[in-house]
Amino acid sequence: MNVLVVSGIWPPDVGGPASHAPEVASFLAARGHAVEVVTTAEREPPSTEHPVRWVPRSLPAGVRHVVGAHLVARRAAAANVVYTTGMFGRSAAGSHAAGAPYVVKLTADPAHERARRRGLSAGDVEAFQAEAGGARVRALRAARDWQLGGAARILCPSEFLRSIVLSWGIAPERVEVLPNPAPVVAIDPRTRDETRRRLGLDGPLLVFAGRLTAQKSLELALGALARTSGISLVVAGDGDRRSALERLAGELGLDGRVRFVGPQPRERVLELFAAADAAVLSSSWENFPHAVVEALAVGTPVLATASGGVAEVVEDGVNGLLVPVGDVAALARAFERYFGEEELRGVLEAGAAPSVERLEPGHVYGRLEQVLLAAARTR
Repeated sequence: MNVLVVSGIWPPDVGGPASHAPEVASFLAARGHAVEVVTTAEREPPSTEHPVRWVPRSLPAGVRHVVGAHLVARRAAAANVVYTTGMFGRSAAGSHAAGAPYVVKLTADPAHERARRRGLSAGDVEAFQAEAGGARVRALRAARDWQLGGAARILCPSEFLRSIVLSWGIAPERVEVLPNPAPVVAIDPRTRDETRRRLGLDGPLLVFAGRLTAQKSLELALGALARTSGISLVVAGDGDRRSALERLAGELGLDGRVRFVGPQPRERVLELFAAADAAVLSSSWENFPHAVVEALAVGTPVLATASGGVAEVVEDGVNGLLVPVGDVAALARAFERYFGEEELRGVLEAGAAPSVERLEPGHVYGRLEQVLLAAARTR
């Protein structure tokens, strides 16, 4: 089988898709399939075991989209199937032009994401489904429906997102839940102390890793932290909210207790999670976040808001603690309870890694391979 993998980001970019797409490509190649990649990049991506074609992000948006769709069409012409984790408009247009079937990995509502970026919606993904919206929102929804309407299969990491996708009128048999896989972890036990020494940290430690955007609502975590004492937080990631969050940390008197370390490669993120007592996720809305799975895989419990699909992987009192979305007081109490109740902390630590054993990569990607084979055209 010849597979074209399309991803909006690729290493050295960081983020869920920049980890997922290369893993999928490597898995399929190891299974004997021919793999090629199309992505966007600031500069030529590092060489890999499979060809990586790229479109410069320096191109104006409209030009970049046209060039990307044309590149997908040219490469899809030789493929049996296209697997797209992003660039859905370009993937759909290019696949249709080449007559190639395509499978979509969906992690959010594309119309909602674009509406928020353009200031057309301020609510979460669930509220957006009920919003009437104006002409521009209707256009975004129409584009989304066209992009997904032609997909052979749509894969969602959570039942939460699948239920939203079904509300768009897509046939249930075309929408499947396929969770994000847990990483293969090989971290030296000494990493915890070495990482803490490198960062100059001691005592109770929380770690957040992800995009610093409105969705992640890190203001909530900072507010909760300010209601506690003696707990530190390391923030790994970047985004349009970073400057505002750094200012807020200062205004809340958290200087010395919050460390912003910027975007980190996945290996370093796993080391940070291993060094932490717990991971924190204070999102307003979520699907099935990679960071939660990564933290649990290294044996670190998660203290999180019960948003979207988070509760499908974090079980309150088993591998973490869940609080209502937007409740800063409840999150602060979760912090204090976690660090104040030694027996509870031991239970959650013991339950963390076993809770994601079902997400072993070979199982998850093996199912993905079956989906792609079923969708692939024969030549």
